Amino acid sequence: MEMMDARKAQLQVWLPPQLAQTYASQGWGAVGQGQLSAASADASFRRYFRWSDGSRSLIVMDAPPEQEDSSPFVRVAGLLATAGVRTPEIYAADVDNGFLLLEDMGTSTYLQSIQRGLDTAEVERLYAAAISSLLRWQQISSPGVLPDYNEAVLSRELSLFPEWYVGRHLNRQFSVDEAQQWQAVCRLVLESNLAEAQVFVHRDYMPRNLMTAEGEPGVLDFQDALYGPLSYDVTSLFADAFFTLPLEQREAWLERYWQQAQQAGLPVPGDFQTFLDQSRLMGVQRHLKVLGIFARINYRDGKAHYLGDTPRFVGYLREACERDQRLAPLERLLDSLGMPL
Repeated sequence: MEMMDARKAQLQVWLPPQLAQTYASQGWGAVGQGQLSAASADASFRRYFRWSDGSRSLIVMDAPPEQEDSSPFVRVAGLLATAGVRTPEIYAADVDNGFLLLEDMGTSTYLQSIQRGLDTAEVERLYAAAISSLLRWQQISSPGVLPDYNEAVLSRELSLFPEWYVGRHLNRQFSVDEAQQWQAVCRLVLESNLAEAQVFVHRDYMPRNLMTAEGEPGVLDFQDALYGPLSYDVTSLFADAFFTLPLEQREAWLERYWQQAQQAGLPVPGDFQTFLDQSRLMGVQRHLKVLGIFARINYRDGKAHYLGDTPRFVGYLREACERDQRLAPLERLLDSLGMPL
């Protein structure tokens, strides 16, 4: 807390000249008397403030450089903009100190909009727009631009499950049989993940990071983008961390994405069932990773509320086991660990 308070004091020194320069360059006139208030925080060390003078609102990112490198945010924002994806405009950036002054894209995420209760037509519009943005992002993909989402990274993410969820949250270690089941799951999942075509991957393309707009969404939280499995982002979009779509709806949306990806010339498999199988195993990798991350956030960072969503991921995993007999080792492992649906 002391570090964060010191960061805010540093931010309040940095901000005024950036505001003055931004207002002047944008032709907004004189800077009004403004206030800085908390906007949001996420699962990392980043936090966000909203600055407002009553007539105009901007977002300030605080990313402590000891824990967070802001340069990927700036770089990936440029790539997304090249693809025509809506991202917050960066008005000022001090990467060395971890401060960015950004466009305010509003206060309503897809998640918040959906949770407030939208009619079917509006939900349909939101998801269709999200697919459209995602396809354009994937279409500009090329190797060597972003770091690879390779076997080492995918494996490291999977290891968060035994380390943090099993080891710390369940307070136990794998037995010999459980370790064998875990290795079988990892081999199956990684083989599928690594066999997929490669594209730019946002890595958290989900309703919490999409801002509701009349057209396509404003896209946030993209700084960890990599070059990796094609099914990752669309799987994340429909198997969300914070609310659950019925399986039939998820698969229907995945098929719509697959059809449009084919039309866009993206290298999806030629038949939908193959793509659906890839997406399911990609989801298993992500769900196991997230279980580990949510446990780590609780025990390392003191953010306990994320653990409340862990049953959702157990549900996704159980569902995957029911749909794919190759996941029998995962089903046995979940049973052994006492992780019911």
